[in-house]
This record gives sequence, structure tokens and C-alpha cells, in this order.
Amino acid sequence: ARAHIAAARPGEPAHEAHRAAMLAFLDRHPDALDRACAAGHVTGSGMVVDPASGWFLLMLHAKLGRWFQPGGHADRAGDLPSVAWKEATEETGIAGLAVATPAIDLDVHEVGPPHGPHLHLDVRYVVVAPPGAVPAGNHESLDLRWAGYDELPGFDPDPGLLRLARAALAALDHLA
Repeated sequence: ARAHIAAARPGEPAHEAHRAAMLAFLDRHPDALDRACAAGHVTGSGMVVDPASGWFLLMLHAKLGRWFQPGGHADRAGDLPSVAWKEATEETGIAGLAVATPAIDLDVHEVGPPHGPHLHLDVRYVVVAPPGAVPAGNHESLDLRWAGYDELPGFDPDPGLLRLARAALAALDHLA
């Protein structure tokens, strides 16, 4: 996990502050890849993007009732791009997704009940959808929607989601 955090693209000041916090957390918690680490744990997520339109695929999280990018727990897997790919594939039902490396955003946020307050140290990637991708979702989402950057405020996003979207658009420019 440390290598993926260190290799993440440079980003906005909040992103860089999260990088420092994540590395310090890993120093204090060698078990941070395991969700049993009560203080917090590493997660991997991906902003799914349709490169033709520049639209993002958001999911309405079933447990939290908010719109997020797909993602989930590392569960001891240190290969965080694979974690992001697995979670995006499972949560969107889209075959043929491709994760671009390195990570484009880093985010530390607190998660509350039902599992008590703890931190998620989220290593975030851009995930490129194949042409004509149609999301199907699974039990973890109540809804999936494509949206342009200008539409994101209507989804009541947290600042980290908006930062991730900006980073994903910048990454698409580098991938093209």
C-alpha cells in the first residue's frame, strides 16, 4: 500500500495532506490493510469515466444513502489498483473496465456506524469504461447514474468526490 500511496500523482493541497496522513498512519498501524484494524484501514476506489463523454458513473450507496465512486476494503490485498478494479467491476456490473495507474487522488475520511467511527484511507484511481458501457449494479447500490462534472453538485458530493472528479478529468487528458 505504501508504494501506491507514494506513487500517486501529485495533487491539490488536500490530496498531499492526505498522502502525509496515510503514510504516518501506516507507520503506526502495520495492519492497516486489514479491515479488522479498528482505527482505520486502506480502501481502493475508482472514478469510473466514459472517456468519450467525460462523464462519471456514481453509485448511490445502499448503506450510507449517499452518492460515491465505487470502491471498497483492501482486505489484506496490497495491490490497490486491483482492489479498485474488483470493486468497480462488482459494483457497476460493467465488464472490460481498465484501471489507470498511478492513483490520481488520496483521501482520508471518517466512517461512522454501523461499525463504529474509524478511518478509511482511500487510494483512488481513474477507471476507464469501455464504449457503450451500461451499468447493472449490485446489492451495494440503490442506483447508478452517469453525470457530467457540472452536474455533480446535484448529487450533494463531499469535497473529496469533487477533487477526485477534477483529478480524473486531468488524468483523461494524459491518457488520450
